[in-house]
Amino acid sequence: MISEKFLKLKRKILNEVAENFSRVDEISEINTLKVLNAMRELKISDAHFKTSTGYAYGDIGREKLDELFAKIFKAESALVRTQFVSGTHALATVLFGILRPNDELISVTGEPYDTMQTVIGWKNPARGSLKEFGVNYKEVALRNGKVDLNAVKNSVTAKTKIALIQRSRGYSLRDPLNISDIEKICATIKSVNPNCVTFIDNCYGEFVETAEPIEVGADICAGSLIKNIGGGLAPTGGYIVGKNDLVELSSYRLTAPGMGNELGASLGTPRLLYQGLFLAPHVTAQAIKAAIFAAGIFSNLGYNTRPLPNDTRSDIIQAIELKSEEKLIAFCRTIQNFSPVDSFATPEAWDMPGYEDKVIMAAGTFVQGASIELSADAPIREPYTVFLQGGLTFEHAAIAILNAAAILGAKSC
Repeated sequence: MISEKFLKLKRKILNEVAENFSRVDEISEINTLKVLNAMRELKISDAHFKTSTGYAYGDIGREKLDELFAKIFKAESALVRTQFVSGTHALATVLFGILRPNDELISVTGEPYDTMQTVIGWKNPARGSLKEFGVNYKEVALRNGKVDLNAVKNSVTAKTKIALIQRSRGYSLRDPLNISDIEKICATIKSVNPNCVTFIDNCYGEFVETAEPIEVGADICAGSLIKNIGGGLAPTGGYIVGKNDLVELSSYRLTAPGMGNELGASLGTPRLLYQGLFLAPHVTAQAIKAAIFAAGIFSNLGYNTRPLPNDTRSDIIQAIELKSEEKLIAFCRTIQNFSPVDSFATPEAWDMPGYEDKVIMAAGTFVQGASIELSADAPIREPYTVFLQGGLTFEHAAIAILNAAAILGAKSC
């Protein structure tokens, strides 16, 4: 049972963030209309929910879903497949599809997320990485937690093939990029090299704002279906959207040259992908409200939170600096304990593939690892920052967050 002290704190925080919650609801309504209108225009029907097997040539549901994603993102084409095993897989597919030996890749948002560092292979050498294939790499350090546009302008050259732009904060305390930031970064890159491919890691960012990266100058972007865009129903998968030629090159890497997007069996998932996409704006709004609430609760308790409760959001992630390994582990275990699935499990830090430090993850989710569902994870390293994201319903998230706050309060006594 939550004590009256924390119930009173809950009421206080909800009152303080009411205006921010209203803004989130407005964005959700705009994005819901966007998705609805696209589905109406493309005449989505029950016929598109039929399953396919084997090669799946002529799968009208798969083809229409690609068309639907392209329309919603205002892109020329899209590749939406359950054959992507993660967001990292979708991102790697783009890089390996477009880059060739001696091409140059540049990260303009500092160090990429841990798993992408393994794909690139320069900091964390791995067999089969881009480095092994002779791709050159460099990165532009952030300046005061922001993308340094002057440094980007000086680093991009005529040789630069792809500029990687990570929208979310990853495992860092930097601010995520909003759509306006992405527009400025893309414009800066194109002013130096118009042929450089601007590639957005869009994970955690879909439907947080009313526009997406392709609309403001990005050439291609990719993400995971078990984050925002899957609405909590997609059982697995990822997507790529962007210019026709770039998506086509990526599709050859996912399947094989000459096959591209012509194959990919649905195996009973189409309805979940369509329905999840329809729900995604609302579910994303629930996750953002959970993040805002968590920021309010823990800021009030004296913890450093990024973003702050009434800051404008650019992704669904809430970072909370807990300062101690004990509190970090206690937080994750409490989130797990108040999950609908595997509530009895006890998260332990372990050496996850693709990560430099041990990582602890709380994810009592219906879809394994789905971070649009309420989850919390963190690398075991100073300053022991936990990254909270997701929440299919705000009500569930609020219960878990309040209990985590109570447990940490007890730890402080």
